[in-house]
Amino acid sequence: MGLDRTLFDQPAVEVAPFLLGAVLRHAGVAVRLTEVEAYLGGGVDPGSHAFRGQTARNASMYGPSGHLYAYFTYGMHVCANVVCSPAGQASGLLLRAGEVIEGLELARARRTTARSDRDLARGPARLTVALGIGLDDDGADLFAAPFGLTLPGHPLPYLTGPRTGVGGDGGGELFPWRFWMPGEASVSPYKRHPHSR
Repeated sequence: MGLDRTLFDQPAVEVAPFLLGAVLRHAGVAVRLTEVEAYLGGGVDPGSHAFRGQTARNASMYGPSGHLYAYFTYGMHVCANVVCSPAGQASGLLLRAGEVIEGLELARARRTTARSDRDLARGPARLTVALGIGLDDDGADLFAAPFGLTLPGHPLPYLTGPRTGVGGDGGGELFPWRFWMPGEASVSPYKRHPHSR
């Protein structure tokens, strides 16, 4: 028996292992998630967009769990998170990487610069492009059309470590909140931020 959306009413660090191996569908493509990163709000996690409270940009993180928080980064990319914790308590799981398991030709057409199929959704911005996710999907329910999210029945084997590219107090070994499936070619390479602690 699979898990349902009530799982996401917990903090992101507790939900993360259950999201690995889940299948996210959107716009004709399905991706099996192989890597996520947890972020908490409420002054707990300096690496989180919700560290200093609610803003117009991060409002979806404070909404109902099981929804999408999509945001623009580096002036060019859209990244996506699954909202966790009850409404009013911000936490989320950044969708870092996955393997395209359906709609391969469509994903290839969207990701024309990919060197191989393993790179189609290898990295958070690549994953959103492969799935056709844009800023207008911010706040969408991942358990309702046009999205679909199928969770595995139990946690699969996983590893943890520092989050990729997070600087300052939120980076480094104090926050080993990157979760990934070992041996998966689609997992993105770890990149330490030069200013992580």
